[in-house]
Amino acid sequence: MSRSGFASRSYRTRGLVLRTHKLGEADRIITLITPKGLVRAVAKGVRRTSSRLGATLEPFMEVDALIVMGRNLDVVSQAQLRHPYGQQLVTDYSTYTVATAMVEIAERLLEADADSTNQQYLLLHGAIALLSKHRVDAGAVLDSYILRALSIAGWAPSFTDCARCGTTGPHEALNVHLGGVVCAACRPAGSLAPHPITIGYLQALLTGDWDTISQAGPRARSQAADIVAKYLQWHLERAVKSLGHVERT
Repeated sequence: MSRSGFASRSYRTRGLVLRTHKLGEADRIITLITPKGLVRAVAKGVRRTSSRLGATLEPFMEVDALIVMGRNLDVVSQAQLRHPYGQQLVTDYSTYTVATAMVEIAERLLEADADSTNQQYLLLHGAIALLSKHRVDAGAVLDSYILRALSIAGWAPSFTDCARCGTTGPHEALNVHLGGVVCAACRPAGSLAPHPITIGYLQALLTGDWDTISQAGPRARSQAADIVAKYLQWHLERAVKSLGHVERT
């Protein structure tokens, strides 16, 4: 987060804890996504059993934090819990691994493009909140999140009109490198030919049409998950390690 505009040595912010790292014998480095950017700060003494902050500054928790600027790293002075998403996510392995993948993707995207931070924060917060309710398929939440996060970053796919020439669909072929479906005239060699239902399902994931998403069968979910993963890797230019731990149903 840029420190310009802060008149004092401390600032308050809401944020989602993305991950933590041990520091020394009792401290942790906390990585937060906030509406204004990524924050990495030291939480002192949180690994001690007497610490009041220890349970609050865990992955997937949304907090209100008071952070003091430091010479090398900022310091979390206070943190008040807003939503205990982490407590709800760790009870189920599938939702936990999906949440882990989403926060890794969010961090990667914000490291590459900080201009859309507030939108990315709101999207991730909504996805984590939905995931914590255990009401919809975790894999669908992940795939929808990925497509929408990439769209915010400027890589919106097209599953209706041709991604190359704009010809109105529906189209039968899909090319990850070109950014979505392609018409017969624009279709390059190596394009995919997913089932039409899969293409409709991908569009539902992109728009958050949960009625359509909930009706999708295993074939459409499987084909779509593979396409979304390829699309993500193409734009991030490297694999997301935590995706390898996500269980698909």
